[in-house]
Amino acid sequence: MDDTQNVQDGEIIEENSEGTTATTPTEVDQSQVLLSLEEMIRSNLASLEKLRLELRQTKEQFDDSFNNNPTFRENSEQAKNSAKKKQETRQNIMKQPAVAQLSDKMKSMRLDLKEKMAALSDYLLEYQRLTQSMTFENDGEVLEIINSAKLVKRS
Repeated sequence: MDDTQNVQDGEIIEENSEGTTATTPTEVDQSQVLLSLEEMIRSNLASLEKLRLELRQTKEQFDDSFNNNPTFRENSEQAKNSAKKKQETRQNIMKQPAVAQLSDKMKSMRLDLKEKMAALSDYLLEYQRLTQSMTFENDGEVLEIINSAKLVKRS
């Protein structure tokens, strides 16, 4: 056998004594990888939850440092009063027909933008699936296709 080739012997078992089909070494390796990956995901989720809890507690301590200072509390009250006056003025301006029309136009444009971004994402996923490429060229500029995945609770 040539030393440059890395060949491993494996045995495929069709059926075991219980009548069930055994798996090949590759399938066993893939199942081990999957089990390891699932464990890493679970471990990471637990670590994230622990870190979120710790962050929440630290933020409470941080906020308490400010809220226990009388000068800060007094300045916060003044800021709240100013913000309330600002909001009232804003609402009065929003009642003007031209401003309300601009606001509606912006809402419509944001919705359109969101829909177009979702469509682009779908197109890029299909392009990536068909071409097996992680890049897309647009007007001579090479853009990288980035996939993002996250977990959300089922409702």
